Amino acid sequence: MPRLTSAQVKDLPKEDALIILPIGATEQHGPHLPVYTDTILVETVLNEAFQHISKEENIWTLPAIPFGKSDEHMDRPGTFSFSFDTLKSILLDLSRGVQANGFRKLLLFNGHGGNIDTLKLVARQVKIETGLMVFIINVGGLTIPESIIPEEEMFMGIHGGDYETSLIMSSYPEWVHEDKLPTEVPKLAEMSKYLRFQKGNFAWTINDVSESGILGNAKLATKEKGDALYWEHGKELASCILDILEFEICKVLGDSIIQETEAGKVK
Repeated sequence: MPRLTSAQVKDLPKEDALIILPIGATEQHGPHLPVYTDTILVETVLNEAFQHISKEENIWTLPAIPFGKSDEHMDRPGTFSFSFDTLKSILLDLSRGVQANGFRKLLLFNGHGGNIDTLKLVARQVKIETGLMVFIINVGGLTIPESIIPEEEMFMGIHGGDYETSLIMSSYPEWVHEDKLPTEVPKLAEMSKYLRFQKGNFAWTINDVSESGILGNAKLATKEKGDALYWEHGKELASCILDILEFEICKVLGDSIIQETEAGKVK
C-alpha cells in the first residue's frame, strides 16, 4: 500500500479487501543473528506467500512495525522494546486508521513470540471498537515439517536456534556470523512435565533460561533448510490469507440461529 497515492487508496474496493499489518521486533538473537531477525522473518515469509497469490487479489500490506514487546530481552544489548501499553496504543491507532479508510478486514501478521498475548487482547478490543474483522497469524505457528527441523529442536529451539538461523541463512546469509553459532538447550523438560515455553504457562526472561541469549542449536542450521522452510511457510500462509479473504464472520451462525416455536419450545 505505501507505493499507492492517496487517490489510489481512496478508489480501492473496500468491501472485499484485506489489509495486512506485519509486526516484528528488534531484539538480541545471540552472538550470530541480527537484532532485526523477527522483522526480517515477518517480511520475508510474507513476501514468499505472495509468490503463491495472484496479483489480482485485493490484498494490501502496510509497512512492518519493526519493534515489539521484547522486555524479556531488555538486559541484552541490541534490544529496543515497546511496553505493553505502547504496543497496544500503536495497534489500536493503526486499526482505527484501517477502519477510517473504509476497510473491513485486518490481519495482524506477527514474527515475535513476545507479541502474541498483546495481539490477542488488542484484537478483540479493535473488533468491539471499530467493527473490523481482525485475524492473527504468527510466523512461529506455521507448520514446521519434522523432516526439516528435528523434534527436540522444535521442542526447545524457540529463539535463535536451528529454525531462525536457517531462515536468515537463506534470506540474508551475509548477516549470519557462522563462526559464532551457539548451542544452548535448557533442561525444562527434565524439570517439569507441563511447563512449556510454547504454552506460555510460566513467566520467564532470557536471563533465567540462557547464558548465550538463544534457546536451541544454531549449529544444525543450513541455508538449504531455510529455503525449504520458506517454501513450506509461503504455501501455507498464502492458503491462510486467501481463506481469510473469503471469510465472513456474520455467516458463522449459518442456519443454527435459535428460534422459539409457538409451543414455547426451542428448535
